[in-house]
Amino acid sequence: MFYPVFFIGIFAVTFLLTVGISHFLIPVLASHKMGQRILEIGPRWHKNKEGTPTMGGLAFIAAALVTGIVACVVIFLREGAEDLPSLVLTLALATASGLIGVIDDRAKLRKKQNEGLTAPQKFLLQLVCAGVYLFGMRRFGQITTDLYIPYLDCTIDFGIAYYIIALLLLCGMMNSVNLTDGIDGLASSVTLLVGLFYGAAALFHEALPAPGLTAVSGIMAGAAAGFLVYNFYPARVFMGDTGSLFFGGLVVGAAFMMGNPLIVIVCGLVYILETASTMLQVMYFKLTGGKRLFKMAPFHHHLEKCGWSEIKIVAVFSLVTACLCVCAWFGL
Repeated sequence: MFYPVFFIGIFAVTFLLTVGISHFLIPVLASHKMGQRILEIGPRWHKNKEGTPTMGGLAFIAAALVTGIVACVVIFLREGAEDLPSLVLTLALATASGLIGVIDDRAKLRKKQNEGLTAPQKFLLQLVCAGVYLFGMRRFGQITTDLYIPYLDCTIDFGIAYYIIALLLLCGMMNSVNLTDGIDGLASSVTLLVGLFYGAAALFHEALPAPGLTAVSGIMAGAAAGFLVYNFYPARVFMGDTGSLFFGGLVVGAAFMMGNPLIVIVCGLVYILETASTMLQVMYFKLTGGKRLFKMAPFHHHLEKCGWSEIKIVAVFSLVTACLCVCAWFGL
């Protein structure tokens, strides 16, 4: 009975803290003129969003850290320190990733355009964070070079290649969540459902480690739900790269905590498809000498230009994510 109550408590506290901190943070961001810049090549109706406060992810990062500390104390007092390393390391990964987002968002605001760090700069920083995370997880015995293959119910020892796969997965998912954050409430809604999936896995799947995973999933879902209060259409604040990269770290880190990192490809397929649409767009553009595969990438912008409303896109992507999470359950 402890773990369901623990999850609900973590979710509720993170939700309330995110709502409360956001309430005070949004006017501060607005007063410091920390408004979102809109790309000229974007949908023309997005120009109405110019100046909406960004870096709102700071609110749920602060909430997550407070709740995370409380969760660590509760787990230590009840279960001991055995499950703490993976929880602390995953929160550290998400926070470090969020810090990269802060640097990126600040660069955008300083340059007064929607381009901050270059792609190589961002990837290098993410690679360092991912490498430190994997080193810590291995150092505390939370991972090995064995990789569980979902649905096949088998484990393969990839040796040193495991770390290459893991680095690509970590950096790829962090960037994928970042790309999904393009319209009001999209990244928050998808991440809420993914967080609830991880929570259900921690609570009801006997083979999974419950304490740390329960805490991370509660934090993830609570932060996403709390931010949606202000981020759902029409958004009063954007999370910025600060928030989306933080969520990316949580989403992929939770999969490593489960000992089933590849499962994030299933439950987080929407994130991956958003990235794939961008990559395909760039490749097709170069191969055809300037033609476009989609009206605009990522794919949610293509749907916008096809006449879909932001609310409809969020609803459909959320429904797809819910179905993917059900599918992912059978791969645990």
